[in-house]
Amino acid sequence: MSFSSKPLILRLASFLLLLSIASAAHRPAALVAPVTKDPSTLQYITRLHQRTPLVSVDLAIDLGGRHLWVDCDSGYTSSTYRPTPCRSALCSLAGANSCSRCFSSSRPGCNNNTCGVFPENPFTSTSTSGELAEDVLALSSTDGSNPGALASDPSFLFSCAPAFLTKGLAAGASGIAGLGRTRVAPPSQLAAHFSFRRRFALCLPSTSRGTGVLFFGNSRYRLLPDIDASQILIYTPLLTNPVSTAGTSVSGEPSAEYFIGVKGIRVGEKAIALNKTLLEINRKTGIGGTKISTAVPYTALETSIYNALTAEFALALSHVKRVPAVAPFRLCFEEKGISPTRVGPSVPAIDLVLQRDDVYWRIFGANSMVEAKTGVLCLGFVDAGKSPRTAIVVGGLQLEDNLVTFDLAYSRVGFSSTLFFRRTTCSNFNFTSTA
Repeated sequence: MSFSSKPLILRLASFLLLLSIASAAHRPAALVAPVTKDPSTLQYITRLHQRTPLVSVDLAIDLGGRHLWVDCDSGYTSSTYRPTPCRSALCSLAGANSCSRCFSSSRPGCNNNTCGVFPENPFTSTSTSGELAEDVLALSSTDGSNPGALASDPSFLFSCAPAFLTKGLAAGASGIAGLGRTRVAPPSQLAAHFSFRRRFALCLPSTSRGTGVLFFGNSRYRLLPDIDASQILIYTPLLTNPVSTAGTSVSGEPSAEYFIGVKGIRVGEKAIALNKTLLEINRKTGIGGTKISTAVPYTALETSIYNALTAEFALALSHVKRVPAVAPFRLCFEEKGISPTRVGPSVPAIDLVLQRDDVYWRIFGANSMVEAKTGVLCLGFVDAGKSPRTAIVVGGLQLEDNLVTFDLAYSRVGFSSTLFFRRTTCSNFNFTSTA
C-alpha cells in the first residue's frame, strides 16, 4: 500500500512545485503608478485601479497618511467588497479599536458590527470615522523601465469615508493614498502580498503638464534617457516620532509620518545660526524635528528658523533688487536680476545638513524659487509660526524632480537631489510603452 502510493505522492509534490514556480514567475518584483500635479490645489494625484469590475480611482497622495481611503457615498459598486468584522485580526492589524453601526440599508461604508478607523484629509485637517474593508486593488507591474501587466491584490485593506471628507481635494480625486509607516498603508500591504521589500519611491512632477512616478518594491528607477536614478541616491536614517501627528489617534500610537534628522541648514555653504533644540523630536510630546510631507506645497519652517534662512538668503542676493512680497512668500526679487541655469534660477544653494556635515540634501534654484507672478521670483519657503508641531516640514516644491525613496525595511530615506544635473526629470519615466 505504502509502496504503490509513492508515485502519486511524487506526482503531487512535482505538481505543487510547478505551481509554486509558476506563481513566483507571475509575482512582480515591483509596481508602478503615475503621479500628476493639480495646478489649482498643488496636490499630487496618483491613479490606481480598484473593485470588481476594476475602475480607475484618482487619489491625492498623503505621504504620511495611515491608510488608503475612498469616498464610498458616491456610487461605490463592487462585487468583491467585504467589510471587516469587529475584533478581527484585520481590525487589529489596522490598529482599530472601535465598532461601527449602520442606521440605514447595508452598503459599502455602512454595515453593522464592522471595524471602524479614522480616515483623514490633511489638506483640510479633517478626520472622521470610516468603515474598514477589503477589495481588489490593482497596479501595473514594472521592471523599473516600463509599466507591465496589471497585478492585483484581491484583499487590499482600505477605509470607506463619507463624501464630505473629499472637500478640498483636487477635482476628480475621490480619496487619499496614505503612504505612511503603518501595517495597512499601501507600501506594507503590497510588500506583504507580493513578497517584495517594504520600499517605495516617489518622483513628483514640477508642472501639471508632466507625469511623475510612484514605485513600490524592488526596482531600478530608470528614467529617459536611460538614467538609473537608484544609483545616485544619498541615504539618511529614518527617525520615529513616538507621538502620533494624526488628527485623531490613540494613546501610545507613534506617528506614521517620515521624519529625518536635519542637524543644520546652510545657505551658499554658510551655516545659519539655529536653535538646535527645535531640530530634535521631544520624545514625550512629539514636538520638533523634521518631516517630509506632500500635504504642504512649500517647506514650512518655525519662525526663528525661517527668519534666519531668509536673512542669510537676502544677504547672499543683496545685489538683486528686492520687490514687495507676494503671499504666502515674504522674500521676493526682480526676476531679471537672476540668471537662469540648468538647475533653475542662479541663487545660493540651500543645504539641509543631515547625520554628518558631508551628508546633505542640496536644494537648487529650481526647488527653492517660485515665480509668484510675472517678473517676480520668491523664495519658496513659508513661516510656520512660533510654535508649530514640527519645526521643519519639507514640502512639495522641494521634492519635485527629486527621486526620494522610503526604505521601510532598512529604516532609511534615499534622495537624489535635483535630477536636472542628470539631464532628466521625474516626468521621464516611459509610461508610453510596456515591459
